[in-house]
Amino acid sequence: MAEDDDTKIRILQSLRGKICEAKNIGPSSGPNRLRDLCTFCTISLDQEEVYRTKVFEKSGKVHLEMKLNELITENGSICQQLVVQIIACQGLPLISGQNCDPYATVTLVGPTRSDQKKTKVKKKTSDPQFDETFHFEVTRSSSYKGRSQFHVEEEDIEKLEIKVELWNNGNLAQDVFLGETRVSVKILRNDHVHRAWYLLQPKGNGTKSKPDDLGSLRLKVTYTEDNVLPSTCYTALRNLMLKSPDVKPISASAAHVLGDICREGVGYEALLPVVRLLLHHNRLLPFLTAVAALELENTQEANTIFRGNSLATRCIDDMMKIVGRSYLTVTLKPVLNEIFESIKTCEIDPVKLKEGDNVEVNKENLQGYVQKVFTSITQSSSSCPPLMCDVFRSLRQLASKRFPADPHVQYSAVSSFIFLRFFAVAVLSPHTFQLRSHHPDPEISRTLTLISKTIQSLGSWGSLSKNKLSSFKETYMCDFFKLFQEDECIEKVKKFLDEISSNVSKESSGVEDSFVLKEGEIHKRAQGKKRIGKKNFKKRWLRVTNQELSYHKQKGKEALCVIPVKNILGIEKLEESAFNRKNMFQVIHSEKPLYVQANNCVETNSWIEVLSQVSRCNPGRLSTFHLSAYVSGSWLCCKEPNESAPGCKPCTATVLANIQLDIDCDRETERIFSFFSSYRSRLQKMEDVCAGMSVYLGQQEECSAFTIQDPKETFRTIKELGEVLDELQSHHDSKGALTDEPGTIENPIVGKTA
Repeated sequence: MAEDDDTKIRILQSLRGKICEAKNIGPSSGPNRLRDLCTFCTISLDQEEVYRTKVFEKSGKVHLEMKLNELITENGSICQQLVVQIIACQGLPLISGQNCDPYATVTLVGPTRSDQKKTKVKKKTSDPQFDETFHFEVTRSSSYKGRSQFHVEEEDIEKLEIKVELWNNGNLAQDVFLGETRVSVKILRNDHVHRAWYLLQPKGNGTKSKPDDLGSLRLKVTYTEDNVLPSTCYTALRNLMLKSPDVKPISASAAHVLGDICREGVGYEALLPVVRLLLHHNRLLPFLTAVAALELENTQEANTIFRGNSLATRCIDDMMKIVGRSYLTVTLKPVLNEIFESIKTCEIDPVKLKEGDNVEVNKENLQGYVQKVFTSITQSSSSCPPLMCDVFRSLRQLASKRFPADPHVQYSAVSSFIFLRFFAVAVLSPHTFQLRSHHPDPEISRTLTLISKTIQSLGSWGSLSKNKLSSFKETYMCDFFKLFQEDECIEKVKKFLDEISSNVSKESSGVEDSFVLKEGEIHKRAQGKKRIGKKNFKKRWLRVTNQELSYHKQKGKEALCVIPVKNILGIEKLEESAFNRKNMFQVIHSEKPLYVQANNCVETNSWIEVLSQVSRCNPGRLSTFHLSAYVSGSWLCCKEPNESAPGCKPCTATVLANIQLDIDCDRETERIFSFFSSYRSRLQKMEDVCAGMSVYLGQQEECSAFTIQDPKETFRTIKELGEVLDELQSHHDSKGALTDEPGTIENPIVGKTA
């Protein structure tokens, strides 16, 4: 990346991958047969797993029945008949996003024969019901002699098998293979009738000639390259965006116009760089207040307040995700860790209960988890970030003003965000908020779903004055919810919402329990506390709680060193040249720095983030640090001989310690420019609509696609935007830094699974 000065361009690159689908994955060849039943994908970096998808059961299965019958032929001889019934299929894959037109072929395969029969085609279904029966004559050995009970000879059984293939009928196009299964006829040696479900497999049922042919994995990889110009080039666009909160009406602001023109294309994705830019310059609160007020003007009923996906709700969602990550970690991570690590079944749906499950025991397990999550949330007001509290206070005041006759609306305005859009979502998908490293397995995922649904209802103030049980469609959820003392919950929710949306200062009550935020294996450099001994690297177990950082010889062993969190003065990366090692970071505290090497760059960032968040409010945090180490009488980074000399580089701010410094404003402004450039035609259309409304003094048909309260003011903003965008485009053209598709190249890739 080039240095940011008056002449150079910074090229900032990122790669985002989406795992779309896996096909034709064969059965496992090892002793663990889990892969035969379910599949997940992992992403590894430097041979370390850094991401894992959720677990999927293998799609597609067929229900078969096989039996052997005796048959007397016309000449009186006895032969054997194999009867195969194709009963049904479930979970067949979609074709071009739609249900397929499936049919099955049934083939009796032997050393010298291949007799095939075919079912009728079923239209537009992934779960066809065939109920078709096929008969095959089984050849017996010539040495057969009459017996009282007829059996297939051993040599014939070993060589015959039934192959069932599922196909999609392509009509005029080529038929598409959906999967197959093979069943040996010898399975009938012990059972006269065999009936079972079989998972569909790729062609060959795992017996492939090529050992590396493991199936296919379809990926969508998006490469993003932001060509960031010198900061002065963005001054005009940046100032125009920062002026947005002051524009009256807010719908005429540049930020709101961007959301309007991009809504039909990328939704409100274009608003994220706007939120980050306004946040950096401390201008986000007035903007959120203004757009929330605009939405409330168009809300007719109090019970629908902030329930849709709008510009206001998306901006507030983005804000909570940015500033609320540490809040989620402190509030939910301990109880989520308990849920993931304990083995407790919580299924209460009678239809989904497994054999041996006790629904009453499951209810107790689920009730215990819900109570812990609910208590953690309602006692967390002291940890709620100040900006979130300011926004909630503003929403509360706006809602009360809009619906003065409804005493509950001031609470539902806040609960619709903090419970429904923040905590409930984090409980449902903890991996997306970095509360867990991987997707949960199906059973834990089901437990989290039940907890999330209950928490939504417990925290939904909009239904507190009504019968909450009506919010559940399922009878079993209604029965479960009766286990809670509703009046007591109402008071706890009300107190919590008051605390996070009022001007009263919040203080934590009692002594905070210690809980683990992150732990894992690392390499640590000796700190040189002893005069004798090498300053080498040793493998250690690093552990971070909300109260202390410690390292141990092994997991579970006594701590070799403990650093109180309150003593941490900074967490920073270390130059590779310091010790000729990658993925290094340093913990700066009251004694000598602790130098740590993580297993990969993802782990490095994770350690830095956790440690930075837990120490974000420490007094005396450093403003500068040394990027390298003190070796042989001087700092390698600045050659300063004094070991206690102040750092030579500004400290990196953490998200919550000083979020303004953590945002690259030039890059965010470049992204805003890219969105405007991609939707320039929509911007022109909006300008034309404004001009027409001003001339004809009324609404036009095209106006419904945009939010235009004041056509003249909106027209003025769009004209100014056009001039600013043209000027910035000329800067890009002069430096040759912009392609036809600003900033983004997308390439779908199909590769083989590993």
